[in-house]
Amino acid sequence: MRIARFTTGDNPRYGILDEETDELVVLKDDPIYGDIAATTGERVKVADVRLLSPVIPRSKVVAVGRNYAAHAAEMGNEVPEEPVVFLKPNTSVIGPGDPIVLPPYSREVHHEAELAVVISRMCKYVPVDKAADVIFGYTAANDVTARDVQKSDVQWTRGKAFDTSCPLGPYIAMDLDVSDLAVRAWVDGELRQDGRTSQLLYGVPELIAYVSTIFTLLPGDVILTGTPAGVGPIDVGQRVDIEIEGIGTLSNPVVRRD
Repeated sequence: MRIARFTTGDNPRYGILDEETDELVVLKDDPIYGDIAATTGERVKVADVRLLSPVIPRSKVVAVGRNYAAHAAEMGNEVPEEPVVFLKPNTSVIGPGDPIVLPPYSREVHHEAELAVVISRMCKYVPVDKAADVIFGYTAANDVTARDVQKSDVQWTRGKAFDTSCPLGPYIAMDLDVSDLAVRAWVDGELRQDGRTSQLLYGVPELIAYVSTIFTLLPGDVILTGTPAGVGPIDVGQRVDIEIEGIGTLSNPVVRRD
């Protein structure tokens, strides 16, 4: 099952994708907080809606760095002994088709394709073997990074947390086996990243267990699981496509507003 958040020009709504007809079965409520089986009886064509970020975290995006060995190596870093964790605010989140706005203080911004986990309920100190109980679903993410600033600053906030630095979408996939999914990124049709979630140093259950020892996780919180090798620059006028197998392709243009 894949769930979309969308608009037809009015307030955002939610729908379950009918893959045979390419229609959305409209839900009465936000499925994270309401009854996912409760529908309005309305169906709308995907082609007739604007897809939005499938979730806007009410609390936070928790991101994990250097969680693929090859990416750590390409950045000149050792494999971490524990997950490297940082935060992105919910103001960094945008949806499919929304522009990535390059920050005025950076001249080297990179794409980072990532599997994202959406949390279903408030939780703390989640055991690894209970992690599945707090997962609502999965979506695709782009951990857009001002690489020059990330390298120059002591910490990563300016480099990782600026507005539009966290595209999410196009759908939330539920009941998806994420143990070995393709994670890919294209820039203007050129394949840049081509990894698999089986290459994660710390898998989804381990990340949820670790992160939940630091933060209380709330419904709708998002965990980014790290990016495979192949990150690289994006510039004005380009389009970045992030594809996660079983979820779909997240596509965003790049602009600059100095």
